[in-house]
Amino acid sequence: MKEKIEKILLKDVEIKKRVKELGEEISKDYKNTLPHLICILKGASIFHSDLIRNITIPLTIDYLSVSSYNGGTQYTGRVHLVKDLDNPIKGRDVIIVEDIIDTGHTIDYLFKLFDLRKPKSIKLCSLLSKPSRREIDVKIDYLGFEIPDAFVVGYGLDYDERYRNFPNIGILSLEED
Repeated sequence: MKEKIEKILLKDVEIKKRVKELGEEISKDYKNTLPHLICILKGASIFHSDLIRNITIPLTIDYLSVSSYNGGTQYTGRVHLVKDLDNPIKGRDVIIVEDIIDTGHTIDYLFKLFDLRKPKSIKLCSLLSKPSRREIDVKIDYLGFEIPDAFVVGYGLDYDERYRNFPNIGILSLEED
């Protein structure tokens, strides 16, 4: 299988501008609280890092890892918890920071998991959304960009663990050798 970045969908300048705006919005909405931002590894790691640097109020962070793609480009139909949170979220204002909302299955799993842990509130911040692929309705409270149905890489998003360090977001095409 040969892969190549077919098209740049979002340039790093556009991404940085939108992440700054999201940080300002979260800072305003949570100005009198201590939000707890949970990064969904690995894809959201770069977005999460840039986002928290653009939030001007005190906050806390944690990390969680789930798997639903297993190195491929298609959702496997099962969400698997790889790494759980380090700290309890009971009574906390939680913001889940995700790289992309596709079918909605992963985020639905996370909302159900977190709801059992009794946070004060749960909101969702996602860099990208593919509404045309949605199978489960998901409310995104803070959204970076809506994108078409294409497999994208860069800015933390990967294909088989590669392209995470690509500064833009591009559409990846896969071709048979």
